[in-house]
Amino acid sequence: MSNDGRYIKHMAFAVRDAHAALKRYQDFIGVGHDAKVQDYPKSRNRVAQFWVGDVEYQLCQSLDEGGRFDTWIKERGYEGLHHICYAVPNIDQALADAQAKGATLKECSACKVTGSHVHPEGWVAFLEQETGGIEIEMMQVYTPEQLEEYKAVKGI
Repeated sequence: MSNDGRYIKHMAFAVRDAHAALKRYQDFIGVGHDAKVQDYPKSRNRVAQFWVGDVEYQLCQSLDEGGRFDTWIKERGYEGLHHICYAVPNIDQALADAQAKGATLKECSACKVTGSHVHPEGWVAFLEQETGGIEIEMMQVYTPEQLEEYKAVKGI
């Protein structure tokens, strides 16, 4: 982790089949044996999640043709790195800094919200700009107390 509290929270890869992609990581690289694969009805995605060192990997499959990851693959003709989520200590400040330098905010495809908004792990926002074709997500990760509050409100 950097000394200013910023680090890579996760890297999300657009894949056609999360189970098949996970098997390749397990067989060829020897990682992901403790992965969980979960469907997310709200965003209509299936995600295989596992850790490589301190970075969470997410292998993301659209459950519907024309979904977020399906469209990304079709536009490029290949599976690959879709976005990197950067944890930031203060999302409002990080977004203000980015916008002061010319960035614009992008609508979250799952939540249909532009700008900072609640998410199961923290407050998130996306930038319209990409770096090398990679989408940028920022997240202010909940403290343990904030996570408990979020779960209580959501009835989780």
